[in-house]
Amino acid sequence: MDDDKARNRFLVISLLRLAGALLVMFGLVVAAGRLLDVPPIAGMVMVLVGALAFAVVPLLLARRWRTPK
Repeated sequence: MDDDKARNRFLVISLLRLAGALLVMFGLVVAAGRLLDVPPIAGMVMVLVGALAFAVVPLLLARRWRTPK
């Protein structure tokens, strides 16, 4: 695998983890009721989706992009 492809894949995985972490934090703010006119259940959904984006999606991409033996 060439270095550019590996770097781009690493960047995508890192950005997905960052986006997931930011979504979890934003969801916690919404669930705590700190934002007006947004129901707390929406924040809980954001926390769950962000946690999946943080934990599961990068693993699936890494498995899909694994170099064959």
